[in-house]
Amino acid sequence: MKNLKYPFDEKSVRSLKAGDAVSITGRIYTGRDKFHKFFADGGKLPVDFRDGALYHCGPVVIRNQGSGISDQWRVVAAGPTTSVRENPYEPDFIAKSGVRLIIGKGGMDEKTLAAMKKHGCVYIQAVGGGGAIYADAVKKVAGVSLLKEFGAAEAVWHLDVVDFCGVVAMDAHGHSLFDKVRRNSKEALGNLI
Repeated sequence: MKNLKYPFDEKSVRSLKAGDAVSITGRIYTGRDKFHKFFADGGKLPVDFRDGALYHCGPVVIRNQGSGISDQWRVVAAGPTTSVRENPYEPDFIAKSGVRLIIGKGGMDEKTLAAMKKHGCVYIQAVGGGGAIYADAVKKVAGVSLLKEFGAAEAVWHLDVVDFCGVVAMDAHGHSLFDKVRRNSKEALGNLI
C-alpha cells in the first residue's frame, strides 16, 4: 500500500504504477457533471486543485446543528460516481488545473490517459457500492463551494480524509488496467470461439 499525503507532488504521483494500492490522506474535492460543464464554459475554479485531488462523487451530506462549517455538515455516504461522463472535460481540466489525482469508478478514455501522462496525474479506482466505507474515511467537511448554484449532490465539497483507499487504475506512464482487462477479455473470448 502506497501512502499519499496532500499536497500530492508530481514526483510521487509519477512513481505510481497501474495496479498499486493507495491510501490517501488530506484534502480532496468533489466534482461531477455540473462542475465540469461550469469549468468548460469558462467558470472560475472555486478552489485551487494544483497538486490536489478531484473525486467524482456526489456525497450524501446532512446538516448538523453546529455553527462552524466542519460542525455544520456530516458525510453519510461518499461513493464514487461513473467517471466516463467527464471524458469530454477531463483532459482540459487536468492541463489547466494541475490536479494530480482523479478518483472515480469505471475509468476514462484515451484522451484523458494521454493528459495524465503529459501532466503527471493518475486515476484512482474507488469501489462502487462502498459509499458508507468512504464516508468513514471523511474526517471533516472543511468547506463547500457552488452549493447554491448546483445543489448538494453536484456542489464542490472540500473533504479532509484519512486512509481513503483505492487502486491506481490509470497511471502517468500511459498504462490502464481497464485497457488490460479489455485486451485479456477479448483474447479469452477469442479462445472460446
